[in-house]
Amino acid sequence: MAKRDLDRFLDEYYRLTGKEPRRSDKDLFEVVEEVFDTATLRALLELVRRRVIFELKGVVSAGKEARVYWGKDFERRDLAVKIFLTTSAEFRRGLVKYLEADPRFAGRVPKSTRKLYSTWARKEFSNYMRMHKVGVSVPRPIAVHENVLVMEFIGENGKPAPLLREVDLDVETLTEIFHAVMEDVRKSVLRARLVHGDLSEYNIMVWEGRHYIIDVSQAVTLDHPNALDYLYRDVANVVRFFSKQGVKTPRPEDIFEEIVKSLR
Repeated sequence: MAKRDLDRFLDEYYRLTGKEPRRSDKDLFEVVEEVFDTATLRALLELVRRRVIFELKGVVSAGKEARVYWGKDFERRDLAVKIFLTTSAEFRRGLVKYLEADPRFAGRVPKSTRKLYSTWARKEFSNYMRMHKVGVSVPRPIAVHENVLVMEFIGENGKPAPLLREVDLDVETLTEIFHAVMEDVRKSVLRARLVHGDLSEYNIMVWEGRHYIIDVSQAVTLDHPNALDYLYRDVANVVRFFSKQGVKTPRPEDIFEEIVKSLR
């Protein structure tokens, strides 16, 4: 984006928000444009126009597929703004594989890279919505536009809640969390008809005595050909982690069979 175009973007941003111009805003949006692309800036501006996002404060997480920013809405409440990278060829191949196997997208996988990432963002938003509606403990989804997903921020003052693997809790508390996570797996499968597909201690947050399941973009519906394989893997991963922490857990086979029987 040329300097003149960035200046126009900032002029529109300040008009919509009523904020006074700040160097920190310009620096942040310059970085966003460099890491992502001009179209991502336009997507962010549209979310400002819709009064979803008031400002971005900075990066709180950076991965191979996306960056998550701490943001604020127009009521100054915290937001998590997840922006999917649109330049990773390796990640793109993975997206195509997941979408082609998902019955919801059969024969409708976009050829355009930008549309592909937009579809992936909408898929994660949809998965969050389905889980949230049936009471699964996930960050509340707020909005999605193009490759930008906005949701509830889990944490405080821009510091995200720790992952399950990072917390130091007693066995009694871990036991409570284990049973709560397993109940959410059941709700997700039996009521939302979704399998997370990559559940482990790496994508469960713990905040104020409660767990939150995150990173649900790859979650699949029960009619996916590999849904039950993914379900068993999810259950086995969770059991493995908690049993290593001293929690007395059932065998993953028993939990899996109990859930599958409830589907019949």
